[in-house]
Amino acid sequence: MTFEGRARAHKLLNYNSQTTETIISMTVITRFAPSPTGFLHIGGARTALFNWLYARHHNGKFLLRIEDTDRKRSTNEAVEAIYDGIKWMGLDWDGDAISQFSRVGEHKKVVEQLLAEGKAYKCYSTPEELTEMREIAKAEGRPIRYDGHWRDKSDSDAPSGINPVIRLKASQRGETVITDLVQGEVKVANDQMDDMVLIRGDGTPTYMLAVVVDDHDMGITHVIRGDDHLTNTFRQYQIYAALGWDTPVFSHIPLIHGEDGAKLSKRHGALGVEAYRNDGYLPESMQNYLLRLGWSHGDDEIISTEQAIKLFNLEGVGKSPSRFDIAKLTSLNAQYLRDSNSVKLAGLIEPALVTRLGRDLTDKEEARIIKGIDGLKERAKTVVELANSAFFYIEPRPIKINDKAKKTLEQVGVDNVAALHDKLYSLSEWTHDVLEKTILDLAETEGITFSKLAQPLRAILSGSNTSPGIYNILEVLGRDETLGRLDDFLK
Repeated sequence: MTFEGRARAHKLLNYNSQTTETIISMTVITRFAPSPTGFLHIGGARTALFNWLYARHHNGKFLLRIEDTDRKRSTNEAVEAIYDGIKWMGLDWDGDAISQFSRVGEHKKVVEQLLAEGKAYKCYSTPEELTEMREIAKAEGRPIRYDGHWRDKSDSDAPSGINPVIRLKASQRGETVITDLVQGEVKVANDQMDDMVLIRGDGTPTYMLAVVVDDHDMGITHVIRGDDHLTNTFRQYQIYAALGWDTPVFSHIPLIHGEDGAKLSKRHGALGVEAYRNDGYLPESMQNYLLRLGWSHGDDEIISTEQAIKLFNLEGVGKSPSRFDIAKLTSLNAQYLRDSNSVKLAGLIEPALVTRLGRDLTDKEEARIIKGIDGLKERAKTVVELANSAFFYIEPRPIKINDKAKKTLEQVGVDNVAALHDKLYSLSEWTHDVLEKTILDLAETEGITFSKLAQPLRAILSGSNTSPGIYNILEVLGRDETLGRLDDFLK
């Protein structure tokens, strides 16, 4: 992609004290910057969503940067999983994704500039000396941080055989103030922060440096991220100040917690988004759920992507952690399933049906699934459930009958089923009205209730006691398949 350049006019962003929003007089550019050390987790997916919505709301740009400087932990599989997760969520980024590792040369150039200007220095403190500094500070009840031992020393004092780190000569007076669009005004005294490392002894840039340089060079105007980064932001402000760069507008959103109020983890069901996809959740329901997880707008629960883009702002983001509730997500997913187009749903469940069947579906089977899905989606909560419940429509004969259905059939006389088979066989029309009249007339003739015919018929045709309405099943299966399944039972 083409970088916006370091000379972008951040000063065109004027803060309006009447609202927590920023008056936009330039192109809004947000970014999502995950580390490829694992899959795209729920918290990261929500961060990506909020950045994407904010950019799209302002007709701006949403950029993707892979922070892969940790070469030992970064993997190509994780990068691909992040791409897949973002795409599955329905989020598109502008331009090419950027590899942070590919920009190491740019990071180092900035540090060379700071060294030349006397705003950074080489530190030759050994690990043992750093440990001693920490122990002394702890014993004296002082904050544990680097004491600036090499801050004003000359390179001529450098010991031999030690590769120095390069530290920022940070301001030690006054305070750093952040006007955060979610947290409000937050400040910290500069003497509470030490001279952070910019370049490690092995020559690699640190996260703090790389993030600042990349955000600046990519023209990022708004940084929207978790509030666990708030401490980092104070330190990154120091780098911006040393370089004379204007800062982006920051918004630190509260983290997502589990239902018990503890930090979200796998034990709460917080898996990568690919796990939810595999479990049968729709991307639109996941997007809707994450949107409402920490952001509010009236009482609407169902918010389409188009509505979200139109409505999203940072004023609606709360300051308290939100709680991940898998039951609410599942309920919302069920609603989206009920509202989804049958052809679309048939396409979503087809891979599972093909796997279970061991072959591709025939045209007749595909048509049967599409026709029958409306009667199934009312009960399903996930795509997986929907696929399982739809399988009986294409199951090879003789179909398997579960234990509960077998008990139902044990209580039914074969004569009634045989009589029903003969009545259905004689029909010249196979419509809802004709089928209903035929079964009701037979029940009346035999002096039995409707359920005495419908329950065994359901068990024989679906292999279960729970299914769509019996007339729906008869219409979807059609005459030949229905009579074939009755024949299998009677034999």
